[in-house]
Amino acid sequence: MDSSAILIEKRIILEKYLKDGLNSYQSLLACNSDALFAIDLAGYYVFLNPACEQITGYSQEEIANKKFFEILALEDVAKVSSYYYQALEGSLQNYDCKLIQQNGQLVDLNITNLPITVNGEMIGVYGVAKDITEIKRKRRRLKDSEELYRILMENSMDIIVKTDAAGNFIYVSPVCEQILGYTPAELVGQSSLEYIHKDDIDRYLLNYQKAIHIQPKSLDTYRLRKKNGSFIYMEILSNSYRNSDKEVRVISVLRDISERINADLDKKRTEELLLQSEKLSVAGQLAAGIAHEVRNPLTAIKGFLQLLNVDQRQKDYIDIIHSEINRIELILSELLVIAKPQTMKTAKTNIKEVIEGVKTLIDTQAIMTNVQIRTVYLSPLPEILCDENQLKQVFINFLKNSIEAMPAGGNITIQTECTDKKEMIIRCIDTGSGIPPEHLKRIGDPFFTTKEKGTGLGLLVSKKIIENHQGRIQIDSDENGTSVAVILPIK
Repeated sequence: MDSSAILIEKRIILEKYLKDGLNSYQSLLACNSDALFAIDLAGYYVFLNPACEQITGYSQEEIANKKFFEILALEDVAKVSSYYYQALEGSLQNYDCKLIQQNGQLVDLNITNLPITVNGEMIGVYGVAKDITEIKRKRRRLKDSEELYRILMENSMDIIVKTDAAGNFIYVSPVCEQILGYTPAELVGQSSLEYIHKDDIDRYLLNYQKAIHIQPKSLDTYRLRKKNGSFIYMEILSNSYRNSDKEVRVISVLRDISERINADLDKKRTEELLLQSEKLSVAGQLAAGIAHEVRNPLTAIKGFLQLLNVDQRQKDYIDIIHSEINRIELILSELLVIAKPQTMKTAKTNIKEVIEGVKTLIDTQAIMTNVQIRTVYLSPLPEILCDENQLKQVFINFLKNSIEAMPAGGNITIQTECTDKKEMIIRCIDTGSGIPPEHLKRIGDPFFTTKEKGTGLGLLVSKKIIENHQGRIQIDSDENGTSVAVILPIK
């Protein structure tokens, strides 16, 4: 018997087998959403259920004269043929392929093939096909979305991070290394709290918990620590969500706004300097007028007081008047320092000798009030061009202020160093109770003082002297004491 006769014979056996075997399951086959079919040894379709007709677009009669590969996408013919012959050898096969519907549209299918045997003889192949077109489309969309997400994450100029409910890093975008100095691998698994400035942690925690439990979105500014130990201002926008396992995740976008913050601070400092300059200008104008108008009659009063012949009791009153007149003259002298440029007698000066001389001068007063003064030279001090006497006046003024700030005793450290910016810094650091913030803001205002016998002009005079030396004064204070830094150019 030739091969074609054998194929026909086996097809007849297959048709009878399917008719006898499937009659009992016609209703089940009719309502099954999966496509069920059978193929003979020649590759022709023998049976299709209604779902198969719906997926292919062919009726039983239309497809009866077609081989299975005739309705496959060309690129899948070889692959599906291979699976078909492997099924004929007795093994179950599962694969994906594309089918061309009668209207020309492509359909994605997942197909399972298994052999049909009768009395140990192979007579055909069963097929179960699932339409996975929509699943494939969703997968492609998901893949495209994931690819887009990856591109955005990895190429954004802002840092993008994913954290868990405890704030531990799960993902960190590569640009982090450029901005903060850390590679993503260095941060993943670490707590984000470790990199927030200690003064911002409470606010960060509060907003983080709000983002998780109350308000899904939060926006605020925090200081983050860079790998080199410095801090930068970052604006952080956070959004929380739950993943497929119902676990809390927070996506945050971190933007470096240090330049903006620093620009705002510079603007504020400039405005404060302009305001201070305006105050000094007004004070100078007032000072010049007051000093000249008051000094002349004051000199006359002082002269005539000396000519009076008075008894001892009246002499005590006269002494008080003399004392107050001397105080007025001191105020007038300080006003004139502010009001007009002072003649500077500059020369190359050894600052260390100036500091040691001032320390010796002040030591007696310090010892009487149980204050210890020590000097710390962090680097060698070169000679600088300055007016020695004016700088002595400044250092004496600051040391006296520190002593008066510690009535119960304490320590004063005079610390000096040179920076790589060609500047010399002389700090006067005390261990007093510090300057209250509301007073610190007003230091340098003309006539502002908290001392019983203060004029409120000492710092103003010192500031003018240092500015005449192209330097500046910086004051820092808290409950542990006050540090006054005089910063002078080295030239």
